[in-house]
Amino acid sequence: MNIRLLLKDYRVWCLSLALLAMLALFAFPTRKQDGAVYNLTFVVDITRSMNAEDYRINDQPVSRLAFVKHSLRELVGQLPCQSKVGLGVFTERRSTLLFEPIEVCSGYAELANSIEHLDWRMAWAADSRIAGGLLNAMQLLLDRESALVFVTDGQEAPPLNSRYRTDFSALKGKLKGLIIGAGGLQAVAIPKFDQNGKRIGVYGPDDVPHRSSFGESDLNPEKIEGYDARNAPFGKHAAVGTEHLSALQEGYLQQLAAETGLAYSRLQTADEFATTIQNPEFGQVFELNRDTRAFYALLALSLLLLTLV
Repeated sequence: MNIRLLLKDYRVWCLSLALLAMLALFAFPTRKQDGAVYNLTFVVDITRSMNAEDYRINDQPVSRLAFVKHSLRELVGQLPCQSKVGLGVFTERRSTLLFEPIEVCSGYAELANSIEHLDWRMAWAADSRIAGGLLNAMQLLLDRESALVFVTDGQEAPPLNSRYRTDFSALKGKLKGLIIGAGGLQAVAIPKFDQNGKRIGVYGPDDVPHRSSFGESDLNPEKIEGYDARNAPFGKHAAVGTEHLSALQEGYLQQLAAETGLAYSRLQTADEFATTIQNPEFGQVFELNRDTRAFYALLALSLLLLTLV
């Protein structure tokens, strides 16, 4: 009889505590806790090389741009409330902000929808002047509180002429943020599309310029076949090369990071991307309302299950 009474008392206590846990769930749904929040503006490269397929999602090949979008959506879902995210795109030599940073919890649907609709067809020009676009993005955010996250594969098109490198000295160290390198280290073909967005193959050697023809050549004239100072400073013959293929230009992006004072990281997985972005250096510590309902609900469920033992 004593054991049966003890078991009865045990269940009563469990049920009582479970009831208290449920009451606490409604009475104290949140609690104050210090935590980091983030104010980030992502500028995404939408030039044609970002269509190169060297990532995989669910074991299916996807483009760099598709994987960037996937990683951004995953990140926005993980950022703490009160964090803000803005979005922009880069092509040619300019970056354009699509919208200013908005709060990730109240604006999640809008953010996810905007990320989903990023598309290479939004580009207003075909060239890809990475350094120029990065400088422009830094100028746009210079007097704002948002940190810059510039996402690109680093492929300059046409190839960079070293005589005309972008000067970042006026902005170096004045902006928080990082450059994210997208793509694989092995060169792959770049898909080619018609004006309706239908894939029609890949770019070949004759479809793209293999050297810059702007200004003065950065090569020794003696090494330029068909050189003529006035009429053919880059030579009389078409250049040949592998610019129709694309790989992550990691060394170049690391060099740009050093010149700008930004950090650099390579995009490999969505989880690593989220960890990299949620760096304390890019956040500010505030007193946040943390949701405690899951804790109380789990406690109540555990106590109820104990009554069945």
